[in-house]
Amino acid sequence: MGNANTLRTRCCIVGGGPAGMMLGLLLARAGVDTVVLEKHGDFLRDFRGDTVHPSTLQVLDDLGLMPRFERLPQHRERELRLQIDGRSYPFGDFSGLSPFDYIAFVPQWDLLDLLADEARRHPNFQLLMNAEATHLLRDADERVTGVVAETAHGSLRVKADLVVACDGRSSTLRADAQLPAREFGAPIDVLWFRMPRGDGDPPHSMGIVDRGRMLVLIDRGDYWQCAYVIAKGGLDALKAQGLAAFRDGLAASAPFMAARVASLESWEQIKLLTVQVNRLERWHRPGLLLIGDAAHAMSPVGGVGINLAIQDAVCAANRLTDALRGDAAIDESLLAAVQKRRMAPTRLIQRIQLTIQRRVIAAALNAKSTPKPPAWLPPLLRFRIVRSIPARVFGLGFRRERPRHL
Repeated sequence: MGNANTLRTRCCIVGGGPAGMMLGLLLARAGVDTVVLEKHGDFLRDFRGDTVHPSTLQVLDDLGLMPRFERLPQHRERELRLQIDGRSYPFGDFSGLSPFDYIAFVPQWDLLDLLADEARRHPNFQLLMNAEATHLLRDADERVTGVVAETAHGSLRVKADLVVACDGRSSTLRADAQLPAREFGAPIDVLWFRMPRGDGDPPHSMGIVDRGRMLVLIDRGDYWQCAYVIAKGGLDALKAQGLAAFRDGLAASAPFMAARVASLESWEQIKLLTVQVNRLERWHRPGLLLIGDAAHAMSPVGGVGINLAIQDAVCAANRLTDALRGDAAIDESLLAAVQKRRMAPTRLIQRIQLTIQRRVIAAALNAKSTPKPPAWLPPLLRFRIVRSIPARVFGLGFRRERPRHL
């Protein structure tokens, strides 16, 4: 409600990624007036994570959305494999998990469209596209009271009793709130590109470790989504060697794609993901809460970004819905309770990611000869209970959240 350039709502969510759209949906279902601001005109960004783990599948099922989710284009894997020195090893077995014994690789834009369509069914929900939040509104006591956003129709003031920042690892609102992040560093970056699939290609997604190279291939049906791991800041050196040398390295790591590497005709087809791992020590101010990547940037190791963000959103909805249904100011202790519950699992996953980055991935990238797994590892991987450990850690996570207000 308000004049042409002012809205009034109970909760304003900034950012239409997994955390923002899930929280918006949960609050709208619970009867809370909610506005979501998304700075882009659609969700079609190729450079988004697309790994949907069992923890997120469970939330979708709780909300009755699995029939619609299952109609989305996707590829499912019950076992992840890692190829080292030409041999394939199983390292993540999801088949023993229940009720969802797989991970789904789903283009993130399709998942976000599903959540947005479901949220729009509720009259107390608004999703404003092409609306970029630029700064916070505050009262005389420095309590956050809303945001200012730039839209195609000019400046928009959104007055809200609670603002939730879900605007990613480069969060504008985090900077405005002066909430510094603790940086943990990362020895890697990732190059993101597509390669056509062929009839004789492996039938599953996989990782490949070669001498000085690491490649992850995600099966997207008619093409491979490729994540090529490089040393931090190593793109300029790679470009200096030339695109032909890069294609040769790619063909050496994945010989079955050798005849198709010529489809990479320009560096413009290859996008750089600068890997960050960081975490806020404080996720809130009076009237403001940060969740998802805005509160903790995750490494791509384990593909848990979507799932941690959605777990944050479910936790926030569980803790805040009752208060938001009323008309009183939101006590900051409720925001602190969200952080307290989500901090421990965030720390644990980041610690595991950092260990893998430093001791496994960086070592493989620096290897001068073809790496080989430790002699003791292949015999251990014969046991399903061992193979299931990575699946449980990344697929289910720690302190799983289930929606309460259904």
